[in-house]
Amino acid sequence: MDTVDVAVVGAGLAGLSAARRLSAAGHTVQVLEARSRVGGRTLGGFLSNGVPVEMGGQWIGPTQQEVLDLIDELGLQTFPTFDNGSATTVFDGKVVRYDDETFGLPLESASEVGRLWEQLEAMAAAVTSGSPWESRDAAVLDRQTLDAWLVANTRDSIARRFFRLLVPALFSAESPELSLLHFLFYVNSGTSLATLVATTGGAQETRVVGGTHQISERMAEDLGDAVRLDAVVRTIRQDENGVTVEFEGGSVRAQQVIVAVPQTLAGRIRYLPPLPALRDGLTQQMPAGSVIKFQVGYDSPFWRKDGLNGFVLSLDDEFSVVLDNSPHDSSCGVLVGFLEGAHARVANRKTAEERRELIVTALVKYFGPKAAHPFDIVEQDWTAEEFTRGCYGGRLAAGVWTQYGTALAEPVGRIHWAGAETADTWNGYMDGAIRSGHRAADEILTTLPWKTSGASPVETEIRER
Repeated sequence: MDTVDVAVVGAGLAGLSAARRLSAAGHTVQVLEARSRVGGRTLGGFLSNGVPVEMGGQWIGPTQQEVLDLIDELGLQTFPTFDNGSATTVFDGKVVRYDDETFGLPLESASEVGRLWEQLEAMAAAVTSGSPWESRDAAVLDRQTLDAWLVANTRDSIARRFFRLLVPALFSAESPELSLLHFLFYVNSGTSLATLVATTGGAQETRVVGGTHQISERMAEDLGDAVRLDAVVRTIRQDENGVTVEFEGGSVRAQQVIVAVPQTLAGRIRYLPPLPALRDGLTQQMPAGSVIKFQVGYDSPFWRKDGLNGFVLSLDDEFSVVLDNSPHDSSCGVLVGFLEGAHARVANRKTAEERRELIVTALVKYFGPKAAHPFDIVEQDWTAEEFTRGCYGGRLAAGVWTQYGTALAEPVGRIHWAGAETADTWNGYMDGAIRSGHRAADEILTTLPWKTSGASPVETEIRER
């Protein structure tokens, strides 16, 4: 049995960030990853012409300073997402191009969307980010779903459909599947609803040349043999002297352990002694979203010549969100799009050819006959991933935040929790995952003595708190 100071379960952005910080403080770590790769919910792929595409998390926006700093530190480069030209909205059989803030909707419906938007923004700004269950009127906000709030607050059917599209675009889940408090907390953690939705100036502003999976790969390279792949963790035993993490093929003994996997997977590990009922109950009520991501390759980004930026929202179609995802050198054209929520659950029962036909038909509707002949379509069904079980992240339904929320990031003895869903800031995003890893590492660094000579920046920061 190997012995280290800290064991980390999961080699995604959260786990690797935590391990890297602990290692920098002089502690020995062992990162156990169930997959044969690192990166978690970031994943690199290629089109048939060799152009790299991101099959998992990919965009970075303003105020996501943790991930931006890490990218710079690791020597990676970024480039702006293409955003010049008109966007497209589809509703009631109409394909509308627009360049203003109406989202191409009828003026009356656009005005109603704006009213609801401002109301939701104001409510989100009042949420207590670190402890949403302590927010004013938390119980009232948490006992209703977002969809129930929409029905109660507008009679405009197009406005309701717009938000019912926006929710899957953000959560890969439907508006009746999450509480109003969870929606507001998520908006608050990502600065604002406008920031979450926007490309330039928003969460989709920037991409990494070659793909975001390289962030995890370079961190893993730095950690070297401390990262162990194909190590499926089954049991975590905790006693007064430490923890034993048992995985398929071996075990590791440590003083502390960080569990940095999606909550639904954390709940499938056996804990001895058992976790407190509140923590166990939380993992039973935080399912992941349903999404299938598609990268569609063309010889050139032809839509740009037609004055389009590639952004599409469709209130009519299953393939309802599309963006320009062409490489930084524009050597070919790439459109990225998603089947999300209920549409993903239907589509994952179809054949790959049936999904391809669905995608191409929608793109022809949005961009014209030039979209009929892509040279490649690459898809990634995240609901079929054994060690993810869905994306983009976990969500909380009505009543869960106020009943179980305190257990989300609270350590259980020597067990600490990380992952994008546990972050107060940029919850569900790559930046949030990194922040959560740093937070879990800092919890440990307040109890384990430093082994490096002199005070590290991390140590100094913690001691000054």
